[in-house]
Amino acid sequence: MSELNVPSLVLAGFESSGKSSLFRGLTREASGEEANFRGSTVRCRSCFSHDCRCDVVDTPGLRLEGDPLTTRLAMDRISSTDTILLVVRGTDLQHELGELLKQIKLAGKRIAIAVTFSDKNPTEVQRLAAHYQSSLAVPVVTLDARELSPENRTDLLRAIARACKPGTTKPPLPVPGWGLLPNASWFERPIIGPLISILLLGALWALPVIAAFRLADAVQPMIDRSVIQSLTSWLGELLPPFLAAIFCGQYGLITLGWYSFLWAFPVVLFLSISTALVEQSGLQDRMIRSLDPLLRAFGLGGRDLMPVLTGYGCNVVAVQQSRACSRCTRRSCVSMITFGSACSYQIGATLSVLGASGHGLLFAPYLALLFVVSLIHTRIWNGSATNRVLLPSRERSFLQWPKPLAIWWKIKSSLLQFLFQAMPIFLLICIVGAVLEQIGLLTTLATLLSPALSIFHLPGWTAPAVVFSILRKDGLLIINQGNGSMAATLSTGQAFTLVWLAGTLTACLVTLWTVRNELGWSVAAKLAGRQALTSVIVAIILGLIIP
Repeated sequence: MSELNVPSLVLAGFESSGKSSLFRGLTREASGEEANFRGSTVRCRSCFSHDCRCDVVDTPGLRLEGDPLTTRLAMDRISSTDTILLVVRGTDLQHELGELLKQIKLAGKRIAIAVTFSDKNPTEVQRLAAHYQSSLAVPVVTLDARELSPENRTDLLRAIARACKPGTTKPPLPVPGWGLLPNASWFERPIIGPLISILLLGALWALPVIAAFRLADAVQPMIDRSVIQSLTSWLGELLPPFLAAIFCGQYGLITLGWYSFLWAFPVVLFLSISTALVEQSGLQDRMIRSLDPLLRAFGLGGRDLMPVLTGYGCNVVAVQQSRACSRCTRRSCVSMITFGSACSYQIGATLSVLGASGHGLLFAPYLALLFVVSLIHTRIWNGSATNRVLLPSRERSFLQWPKPLAIWWKIKSSLLQFLFQAMPIFLLICIVGAVLEQIGLLTTLATLLSPALSIFHLPGWTAPAVVFSILRKDGLLIINQGNGSMAATLSTGQAFTLVWLAGTLTACLVTLWTVRNELGWSVAAKLAGRQALTSVIVAIILGLIIP
């Protein structure tokens, strides 16, 4: 096989065609970011392939409606290269290849074609692939991108090495014959479909959180007695007073950092398992389409649901993923993310505080209120969705059994992000909190904010929790100082109002900075102001109606 002597190879195709799986197969870059739902790639990413002897570039899936930023990013990257691998689904080969030839300017470029989903009907896919190889005079390879066998990979590399300028850039005439669309299901039924989707979404996100709460609630007393108490006592005697406060004080790395890990890690683990199963099976894509008409009444579209759900893992990633939204709904989607998508760290902190205060059963009502208010908030401030383009039924994802390796990649990616990105930041917050406590600033801050917090019937000593939550949503965990003894003094209404204010008064600073990078200062400022206003109004109401 001859070497591919080009600076880069760009993978181009529509959403959910299998580009990201091929990218991983060509580069052996096990990022696990791709999934069986549309719009899962929202940026161009590049990695050197030793087999191809060039940089392989994965682009977001092209979409013809809504003019999302991701399509413009992909088109710009495609136009800047001279070698393209067109990736099309064998189940809809004629339509997708015809549209790609219309949309992409291929004159002067070398191309090869990879036909995915060949396992759905191998004989017919091979027949169509041979027809297009003859018509366009370019190499065409058929394969199953989900399970790229060594033989498939060799055939793919051979096709890439033989990439050439097409004999024609006009779409070939359609071939009478076969085209397989995903089967309709209960999700596509008018009333039952949205109902099933709502119930399934609730179960898939509520059950992991409940399991995480039960696990943390059972483990915490045992670890506190057997490890934390003896360790803090030993270090307290060994270290100088200032260092002892950093490690063992009310905001210490051990005393408070332990709570962050205990209550957030199980949430991240169980939610990553749940989301990976839903994504890889194709269920998430079906639910998105089923709920599309309902979401439009609140200024969102069906495609916007996926970034919102991603926000339950990390708001920053979700805001970046909103690039795949239509231009007319993207701001609504970002507003919904920053207000209503309680990230895994916020969920863990909320569970911890409610559990320590003896009001763990309030978590389900809290999430329900958060979701409902965020929908109303988004509708009031952003209006109804102006994009009325319906999601084509031919673009439904196939329902299929998820691959264990794909599930593991997703879980691994989430856990590594938590351990090496989230935890270091929160440990830094612990150090900052301990230092501020030592110099007396937290006491001063509590004194200054006490009059404002009294409006919500909250004690002044809860002020640092609200302030720290602006920096980082799991900053709420500082309320568990004294092994939760202070949180236990909160009444039902105070505990509920506190977690509400800490979670919704504003997005964390990192998320707001991401919004600024994506949409500009003006949008970020307006979003923060509107969110604070809605949060305060609801908090005042909560203080009045909940004892």
